[in-house]
Amino acid sequence: MSETREGRFDVAVVGAGAAGLAAALAIAREGIPTALVGRHAPVADGRTVALLDGSVRFLEALGAWAAVAPQASPLCTLQIIDDTGSLFRPPPVRFQAAEIGLDAFGWNVESARLVESLRACARAQPNLTLVEADCVDAVAGETASRVTLAEGGAVEARLVVAADGGRSPLRAASGIRVRDWTYPQSAITTILAHERPHRDVSTEFHTRSGPFTLVPMPGGHRSSLVWVTGEGAARRLAALDDAALGQAVERQAQAMLGAMRIDGPRGLVPMRGLAVASPVARRLALIGEAAHVFPPIGAQGLNLGLRDAATLRDGVLRAARDGRDPGSRPVLDGYASARRVDTAARTAAVDLLNRSLLTDLLPVDALRGLGLLVMGQLGPLRRLVMREGVLPRLGAPELMRGAR
Repeated sequence: MSETREGRFDVAVVGAGAAGLAAALAIAREGIPTALVGRHAPVADGRTVALLDGSVRFLEALGAWAAVAPQASPLCTLQIIDDTGSLFRPPPVRFQAAEIGLDAFGWNVESARLVESLRACARAQPNLTLVEADCVDAVAGETASRVTLAEGGAVEARLVVAADGGRSPLRAASGIRVRDWTYPQSAITTILAHERPHRDVSTEFHTRSGPFTLVPMPGGHRSSLVWVTGEGAARRLAALDDAALGQAVERQAQAMLGAMRIDGPRGLVPMRGLAVASPVARRLALIGEAAHVFPPIGAQGLNLGLRDAATLRDGVLRAARDGRDPGSRPVLDGYASARRVDTAARTAAVDLLNRSLLTDLLPVDALRGLGLLVMGQLGPLRRLVMREGVLPRLGAPELMRGAR
């Protein structure tokens, strides 16, 4: 690892969040000269990420999991409770990781800890140059793109990877067509301490204003909260003091974990969605929220971004082995094709579920209730849904495959 504001690389990853760090590490560890452009600016807002089994394999391969694991809590059981008040309300549905041969579906960890671990690996990774600066522009040429830095200087790379978030400046400059939308919701995020043990069970209540999710954290008596609700209600909740908010969470959770108290920082996050016509442009590939944004339902967001990173690594590595240009159109088209179905399916499923909760139309309620009921009763279907939720069986990236 070195730091610079000038240089020529095979790949430049712009964006120093978890997806960008993972992509840069995955590519650099293959001996490919790589730059990571972006300033490290973690935000303490109580957010955690549920890393599914395939993502944990990927992080293990990158050498980043060992530092995270002691602060991660296993998700052995996922429970969905319909709290919409619908006439077609099914009984709670429980998914057990043991049913598909796993100790846990994944592990829940604070986002800041994950980024810190990835950052430490990046500092020690050969072939990876850290550029501690914001990117203001990337102009694609015949053989390379020039990435201009906010504080002066530039780097050049044959492939630029935009990992610069949901409002990606690089995506906007590329001309890639975007479809974006908003939901009449915001999410309250925080960390809770509670009276009763969670027993490694993650619970998602489906309410008329969105999902209310409690995800286990280490110690048995702490959980992370993602409470998606109407914008006005979210603002009112955010204005409560810690004691009042703890009581509100306890009521919404039907006291299933006993008395609650706030035990970490809070966040208030507007809910929005975004999809792109293509995740590639000339010498540019989009990963993470630069390519897709949707509500925090089913632990799909960052896991999808990590699959982007791992898939892009596979394509760049194949190009390097064959002596091909990693930013060439065939390499980019291969990446776009590999990510198309997974990204479209996850985005559509999360959007459909979230919108179905916001309507009280009886046919919609009936279909949602029937779907949960069938999954609860039919073992083969339930196991298929669980396997696909953890990691798609077709086209899984190399570093996410196989048993650990």
